[in-house]
Amino acid sequence: MTGILIVNLGTPDAPTRGAVYRYLKQFLLDARVIDINAVARNLLVRGIIAPFRSGKSAAAYRELWTEQGSPLKIYAERLVAGVQEQLGPDYVVELGMRYQNPSLDSAIARLMKARVKKIVVFTLFPQYASATVGSVHEEVMRILSKQQVIPAVEFISEYATYGPMIERFANNARAFDLAQYDHILFSYHGVPQRQLRKADDCNHCLKSADCCHQLTDANYFCYSAQCYATTAAIAAQLGLSKEHYSVSFQSRLGADPWTQPYTVKVLEEWAKKKGAKKILVFCPAFTADCLETTIEIGEEYREEFLEWGGEQLDLVPSLNDHPDWIKAVAEMVRR
Repeated sequence: MTGILIVNLGTPDAPTRGAVYRYLKQFLLDARVIDINAVARNLLVRGIIAPFRSGKSAAAYRELWTEQGSPLKIYAERLVAGVQEQLGPDYVVELGMRYQNPSLDSAIARLMKARVKKIVVFTLFPQYASATVGSVHEEVMRILSKQQVIPAVEFISEYATYGPMIERFANNARAFDLAQYDHILFSYHGVPQRQLRKADDCNHCLKSADCCHQLTDANYFCYSAQCYATTAAIAAQLGLSKEHYSVSFQSRLGADPWTQPYTVKVLEEWAKKKGAKKILVFCPAFTADCLETTIEIGEEYREEFLEWGGEQLDLVPSLNDHPDWIKAVAEMVRR
């Protein structure tokens, strides 16, 4: 049989300060996430970030949490069940989280127990970044390196412009009257600019203001360039003019420059300087609604936009467990 390992970032086991602390510590101690000196990273995470952010983050998770648990995990479990049904008995589909549970170790152990002859690793991150896809692939290889028998392994590194995914995002947006919005914003999770430079071996990164706006051989694995490619594909599906939408990045951490422009700054400019009253926001870096979409965009940024003079900020739902998305994932891993 063929094993399918579907991976998402992860979620705390509970919306408590202790559980969030454990999650943040494991997440932020990853050298691909905070890519600085190991001693400095440990001091920063263990001494400052995890202790001080865990309380505030736990409160946000309590607001997000449902009776069934974390939405990100619920959607992932439903996706895995749906993909298993689509693929049938010749496949074994397992869910693993890069951080916390169900762990990648346990998911790979179940696949090995099923004696699969091949493993396809599919991350729920459409755009490649070292801190997300790269981290998952590295951890999978580390775990498999302990095995005496290692099956064939295939990694799906990115699917930023995968047609069925683009169409599903566009269809989600068609539930809104696009003409009523002053602007449409595509907001992606940010990464430090230094990580973009480290991934560049063509001396292309950040050499011009628009170096990411077109996906080329030189910047093919640039996270920012893939975000722009996803945006252009969705905009084409919806027939949006370039003046009607823009790209921004959210969720930055620390004082170093991250991918820009920053979402909060873009919203402030549209409200204060351009007089925008209604804005629609996509979050196409997230295939499932989570803290960064539902709370950060849907509540925190909306509140700030209203304080700046805006009247309405709506969030396009993510792909979650929609049947079309389940079919799209099944087809992608089958190929």
